[in-house]
Amino acid sequence: MSLTAPAGTAELSTQELEQKYLLQNYARYPLELTRGKGCWLWDTSGKRYLDLLAGIGVNALGHNHPRITRVIRDQASRLIHTSNLYYHAYQGKLAQRIVETSGLDRVFYCNSGTEAIEGALKMARGRGRQISPDKFEFVALNNSFHGRTFGALSITGQPKYREPFEPLLPGVHFIDRNDEAALEAVVSDRTAAIIVEGIQGEGGILPVSESFLRKVRALADKHDALFVLDGIQCSVGRPGRYYSYQLFNPVILPDVMTVAKPIACGLPLGAVVATERAAKGIAPGMHGTTYGGGPLTTRVALEFYDVLDELMPSINRVGAYFRAQLWELRHKFSFIKEVRGEGLMIGVEIDFPCKQFVTDGMAEGLLFNVTHDTVVRFLPPYILTEKDVDRAIRGLTRVFKKAKG
Repeated sequence: MSLTAPAGTAELSTQELEQKYLLQNYARYPLELTRGKGCWLWDTSGKRYLDLLAGIGVNALGHNHPRITRVIRDQASRLIHTSNLYYHAYQGKLAQRIVETSGLDRVFYCNSGTEAIEGALKMARGRGRQISPDKFEFVALNNSFHGRTFGALSITGQPKYREPFEPLLPGVHFIDRNDEAALEAVVSDRTAAIIVEGIQGEGGILPVSESFLRKVRALADKHDALFVLDGIQCSVGRPGRYYSYQLFNPVILPDVMTVAKPIACGLPLGAVVATERAAKGIAPGMHGTTYGGGPLTTRVALEFYDVLDELMPSINRVGAYFRAQLWELRHKFSFIKEVRGEGLMIGVEIDFPCKQFVTDGMAEGLLFNVTHDTVVRFLPPYILTEKDVDRAIRGLTRVFKKAKG
């Protein structure tokens, strides 16, 4: 079968090919990217864009980072995949790094954030069943987002994602973020786990309070449930700490944490990280993966952690500078309600639906997105500089002026 167009037939463009052959589940912007370097991306016309979204928080070290590309080239020439039937050199080393930085005990590798959530839910249900057949319920937060598989959807507190696929998992209770009275009322001895994002990402860059997280920890202990911290978007350096629960002193240690997005700098890798107590919910044969934790992804993640150690001061410094500059814009544009976030996880709440800002930003050479209809979200690479922030602020000023006009 020929893969080329017949003589005299025009070759389909990238967009036409996708429209003809792909499942139409993405509302893509009319932008075709061809290459990247550092915090910058280029399209087919040669126009460059300052990347303030980093593949939705994935490209933590930007594009074409020399240390990451060197490791990829070297490892790809040696060994890409083995399956989990055999050992290779990097799973244990990376697990050691994650355990040492997190304060937890054991790691399970998978391929994505939603798979990490599924593993955490199975761990909680498995452990709950060891205690009682009635200990299967979950407590989650309204406005949360945990993924698109059935278990992850079941604990996602946004009806627009859940309703098309209902009925989902039974026994899930939703409460509002930071509502300690509601939390206390719903957690019981039937609760297998309480699941919380340290900072709600898709929900609009909304931090969970220290007081609420301490109440989660206390009630999980009281009712012998697991505290599951979803760190897929808000951890592994993004908040200026390794993991979002480390923003508080003393640290509020979860029983289980899920991580994914930035950990392998664009390659698919996720992980469930657990205490010994929680990990006992998964016995041999109860869970597994074909691709998770391969030599290529785990070696890249090890290199990422090495670079992250060096970047952490910059993440905090540049993130604080970015938020301060955004607050300054509020003096010019009264429709800016709030600037919030930690490190390089930043949201700007606007007092009207502002999705048009995304296309206006692209015209200015800026890539970001709008979540929850009214929150401009920035998840830039960790290598962002103050000079890059100044460039972003100039472009955003023009975008906001257009809206004001």
